[in-house]
Amino acid sequence: MSTTSVKAYGTPAAEAPLNMLDIRRRTATPHDVEIDILYCGVCHSDLHTARNEWHFTVYPCVPGHEIVGRIVRVGDHVTKFKVGDVVGVGCLVDSCRECQYCQEGLEQFCEPGATQTYNSPDKYLDTPTFGGYSESVVVDENYVLRIPENLDLAATAPLLCAGITTYSPLRHWNIGPGKKVGIVGIGGLGHMGIKIAKAMGAHVVAFTTSASKFAEAKRLGADEVVLSKDEEQMAAFRGKLHFILDAVSAEHDINAYLNLLRVDGSLALVGAPEHPLPVAAFSVIMGRKSFSGSMIGGIAETQEMLDFCGAHNITADIEMINIQQINEAYERLLKGDVKYRFVIDMNSLKNA
Repeated sequence: MSTTSVKAYGTPAAEAPLNMLDIRRRTATPHDVEIDILYCGVCHSDLHTARNEWHFTVYPCVPGHEIVGRIVRVGDHVTKFKVGDVVGVGCLVDSCRECQYCQEGLEQFCEPGATQTYNSPDKYLDTPTFGGYSESVVVDENYVLRIPENLDLAATAPLLCAGITTYSPLRHWNIGPGKKVGIVGIGGLGHMGIKIAKAMGAHVVAFTTSASKFAEAKRLGADEVVLSKDEEQMAAFRGKLHFILDAVSAEHDINAYLNLLRVDGSLALVGAPEHPLPVAAFSVIMGRKSFSGSMIGGIAETQEMLDFCGAHNITADIEMINIQQINEAYERLLKGDVKYRFVIDMNSLKNA
């Protein structure tokens, strides 16, 4: 298969910083589109993977799965898109398409394993897949998404991961008017959860460990804000919530939140704490409560999320950076020093 050389930012090893390197992209096959990348969001998963913190990174590694760009070339059999379309690419660029989950539109749970946008075996080349910290990407049209015209493109990029990660469980648990929903953690995921749950018509209660975030949570759309370290404030919501979206990746007491659920209430974890979270039996037995988890969404649901955000004018709160600032951004990300997602202006790579 013919390939072309593309400028990218990546790392050759866990201990090495990200720097400019050249990668190979396949030329567009009949069902592919080639996308000139305009913006790429920075996800905490990028940092975990680049530094091999999950112990399965294949190097060289080029992160980035929150991609917004413009199509510059289409394959001969492409029917869904045309040159000039502004599109998105999220966490998936392929899947088996045949298993029960792919058939149900749940490509994220593909039984043989979906092809991730980066750090997956490339079906075409003898390399890992390379992500959006690059000039361009070539993707099968069936894994490409339309971007609503009214949304700011840079602030839309994080929707391709943070947006769908929070939208999917809210949608799955039928959040809407009449539901009281807790959002735990006001960060990259949590701030999207607040916005989306509010737009769905729910009464939104934000939980934070920092009193300084009260005004911010209200600005994002929360109806009420609770200081989770205050036992009296927490007790006031005992047995009151229909659903809780837990977006915290640090260790925390999950039982304190399970106790806030109504009978038949559910808590869905979308954060990824490093260590197991102990669950007391009576936290779920008393009230027939459910504790579950969720991750991104399939292609159709991701498009649904984008259309929903377009209809409600929802985007992420972002800080724009140049690609040359990515290592500094990773260090700031570790400290929680961003409101609330970094987005890379990819012109900074093209002009380097």
